[in-house]
Amino acid sequence: MKKLFLFLSLTIILFANDGVHEFASSQECQACHPKIYKEYYGSMHANATPDKDPVHKAVWDKHPHNTKLSQYSCGKCHSPAADNLDKMLTKGAKAMPDPANATHQEAISCAYCHRIEGIEKHKQSNTNIISKEKGSYYGSTRSSLDSPYHKIITDENENFKNGNVCVGCHSHNLNKAGLNLCSTNVNDEMSQSNCVSCHMPKVDGSFSSIIETKTHSFHGFAGAHYNSDMLSKYVNISILRNIDHFIVNVDNRSSHALLLHPMRVAVLKINVLREGKTIELEKEVFVRVIGKDGKPAMPWAADTTLKDTMIQANEKREVKREFKLQKGDKVNVVLGWFLVNPKALKSLGLENEEAAKEFKIFKKESFTF
Repeated sequence: MKKLFLFLSLTIILFANDGVHEFASSQECQACHPKIYKEYYGSMHANATPDKDPVHKAVWDKHPHNTKLSQYSCGKCHSPAADNLDKMLTKGAKAMPDPANATHQEAISCAYCHRIEGIEKHKQSNTNIISKEKGSYYGSTRSSLDSPYHKIITDENENFKNGNVCVGCHSHNLNKAGLNLCSTNVNDEMSQSNCVSCHMPKVDGSFSSIIETKTHSFHGFAGAHYNSDMLSKYVNISILRNIDHFIVNVDNRSSHALLLHPMRVAVLKINVLREGKTIELEKEVFVRVIGKDGKPAMPWAADTTLKDTMIQANEKREVKREFKLQKGDKVNVVLGWFLVNPKALKSLGLENEEAAKEFKIFKKESFTF
């Protein structure tokens, strides 16, 4: 009976993880898709492993699964092209990130994304179902000419058409306590989201050296790390002047919170330029802090949200400042973020890591009265 239970358990685990597949190297795509490959190579999709992303490594170094006898449980989304993904996700199977293993360092590879056949919805997190046809790839638009190197499938995959191809990893992620750590679709309303239209906008340049087109979908994946300026049009900043105070309005017109990961911190900086002098006003901080027993905790240990001031989906946040504006005053507003909460830098050993400490400017606006 015990052996039968173990067999069934392993079968469920492997099915939920959709097994292991072989993928073509992303470098193979470079010959025909040079622009796309260059964008991809500088993206977080190509640099999601602990060996390439110092922030992810800092968190992984503290993970309870990071032992000599354990497995890389983050591999489902951070290195899904790994040749031993099943072991990475199976309890008791030893499988750690290996800098010498090329399939581990592929991270979220070109072939992996373009072979996503379907998305299986689960309570804890979704699962990508991968096509077993290694030489066939899904896309979102029909080409006038098939590639001589692989088959292009453009009319059979709804997830590529509606932009939901990303929600296998980016929809939601619940830990063992049932806390939703990082979510784009809080209510799992997948049909209402379109990751591709916002994070992969059309840009100039042909998608292929074989088939000439005027534009292609951006494969640098605009987000909190890189190319966030592409997303600035979805957040509007305005100002309302009153007799003895003024209000800065931050209007988040996207379908998810301004920042998703609880490690991030957004900051609104406001100053007034008056008669050649700059007056710095109080900063406004937007953050979500997760924790346990009333104290901040790592994602795998947290069981509640201690604080949440993050600007939510379709929310217009009013930031009031008790400051009387005069004629000729110029109000400068800067909205940006830190990839890592400055309060957590030391505990994560990231106090000397520039990428973690840098304040990334997202949007600037100036208003003259």
